[in-house]
Amino acid sequence: MNRPFTTEAAILVAQKQPLVVETIELPAELDVGQVLVQLQVSGICGSQLGEIAGAKGPDRYLPHLMGHEGFATVLDTGPGVKQVLPGDSVVLHWRPGAGIQADPPKYRWRGEQLNAGWVTTFNRHAVVSENRCTRVPGDTDPDAAALFGCAVTTGFGVVENNAGLRMGEAVVVFGAGGIGLNIIQAACLRSASVIIAVDLFDSRLDLARQLGATHVINSNREDAETAIQDALSGQPLDVFIDNTGLPAIIEQGYRLTHSQGRVILVGVPRQGNKTNLYTLPLHFGKILTGSHGGESKPAEDIPRYLRLLQKGQIQFHRLVSARYSLEEINSAIDAIRDGSTAGRVMIDL
Repeated sequence: MNRPFTTEAAILVAQKQPLVVETIELPAELDVGQVLVQLQVSGICGSQLGEIAGAKGPDRYLPHLMGHEGFATVLDTGPGVKQVLPGDSVVLHWRPGAGIQADPPKYRWRGEQLNAGWVTTFNRHAVVSENRCTRVPGDTDPDAAALFGCAVTTGFGVVENNAGLRMGEAVVVFGAGGIGLNIIQAACLRSASVIIAVDLFDSRLDLARQLGATHVINSNREDAETAIQDALSGQPLDVFIDNTGLPAIIEQGYRLTHSQGRVILVGVPRQGNKTNLYTLPLHFGKILTGSHGGESKPAEDIPRYLRLLQKGQIQFHRLVSARYSLEEINSAIDAIRDGSTAGRVMIDL
């Protein structure tokens, strides 16, 4: 086959700076467990904004490639790969799935090594680890497939695996971005009786209501804690899911949930931020826990959620609010930061 040896990619060169879009060199040979793919579409997740902003501190891998949810076609496979074949359509995801965990690829840019993880999606072609791609039917909608890489699997996993949300329970979802909207959609599927979405932007709250939120609160205009209590109308709050990583919001959720309630932390606090809690309730049944991608298992979960999609039980078109080209990726990132887009922003590759 005529495989490519160069491609275009968006590169994080320095924290708190725009990405650089340039041509890079692909590895000349595929190593054990590596898969060469051609990207069709990629989503942008809040975690990439955190990477750019340096939320976890200094980045020792600069310069490097980015992106962790996408839809692609397999072009070639390295030794040992058994889960996918050339020509397959695949979801690219950051949570490990089935197959080999290969060594990360070594790209070249401007004559120097360019770093990358086991999967990247802000590039037209990528070398990914076998266990970061899951085969799906060729007629799967590209946007839906890309969202299965993180937004859907994380959001649904938070509800299923971390929160263990049950029918008739009440849940607050604080932060209605791409993952938060899928948490709301999953909570609706689990028949939660009260689903309260809290966000700073009306556009996101409008979309949250369309996806199943029973109440929406703009915390820019009203006190969220009071509004949540009013919406509950005396019903105990079973689950509080925080997508912000802000200590004050975490403390608020801890206060609002009942004695056997669950507080699930999806958002990651900035390095150095600390939360003050009275821990005694943890000894008597209250749960405070972090989520790592909803503890999703892509090889198992993606086929399950795909069945829901095929039966029309989950929505994805409403989740996609804007599209950009790779060359426009910095504009796309700005649109997410300033709240001018409500759902997921997609990059067409």
